[in-house]
Amino acid sequence: MNFHQKPITFVGQVNIKVQDLQRSIAFYEKVIGFQLMEQTDSSASFTADGKTVILTIEQPANVIPKQGRTTGLYHFAILLPERSDLAKIVLHFMKAGVRFGSSDHLVSEALYLSDPDGNGIEVYRDRQPSEWEWKNGEVKMTVDPLDFEDLISGVEQEPWEALPAGTVMGHIHLHVADLKKAEEFYLNGLGFEVVCRYGHQAIFISDGKYHHHIALNTWNGVGAPTPPENSVGLSSYTLILSDETKLARIVDQLEKMNISVSKEHDYYVTTDPSSNKIVLKV
Repeated sequence: MNFHQKPITFVGQVNIKVQDLQRSIAFYEKVIGFQLMEQTDSSASFTADGKTVILTIEQPANVIPKQGRTTGLYHFAILLPERSDLAKIVLHFMKAGVRFGSSDHLVSEALYLSDPDGNGIEVYRDRQPSEWEWKNGEVKMTVDPLDFEDLISGVEQEPWEALPAGTVMGHIHLHVADLKKAEEFYLNGLGFEVVCRYGHQAIFISDGKYHHHIALNTWNGVGAPTPPENSVGLSSYTLILSDETKLARIVDQLEKMNISVSKEHDYYVTTDPSSNKIVLKV
């Protein structure tokens, strides 16, 4: 099953703020392997297939560095189509001297790094859903060491060129101020369900029994403040909904919860209880 196409609700695009636009363009093209789709004096958009934008960056006026212990982006996660793609980007990172972490989550194999401004990035591949272990409605995920020897065995050391065309935005992981309020918003307002709990500090939520489209944590502290508007970090992220009926239902649910939703062009904009901005569109 494809967890990143309709009728599933999924994260289609992430929009972040950076300090130096040209430095970040070079990083996302040369290190990560995105294609630059469009550029202005203060922003740039990136694609993997030449058609669909999945990441945008912007350099705000009077931008300040990423602020610690605030709400906002923990990481956005780039999902690769095949395990061999992950192996190839591992070899590329190693050759380029890129520092990265790694983990085997049982449902997936993942790499972790940051862009030049400290915006967190995960690059991962999924195991087949038939290999995921579910119990009492929750999927089992761990933080085991990644078996690099097995991952890269048999993979030809070809020059890294770009992210494969089938790459999508797999999920987003956010710092929030209050996990209970966040859970109420994302479940009752946006229609997701909890598929894994990590103690009392993090939850993983999804649509259609994916291991997670969104993760939420209070690791920056309960009651963490919202970062300044001009600081490096998350600008917004986009949820893609299957049809206008589903969009209207979600807007109605949010308004009944007294949550502000505004229409802009052909999409709606809202914010979660920790001021993370969300674009809702079909």
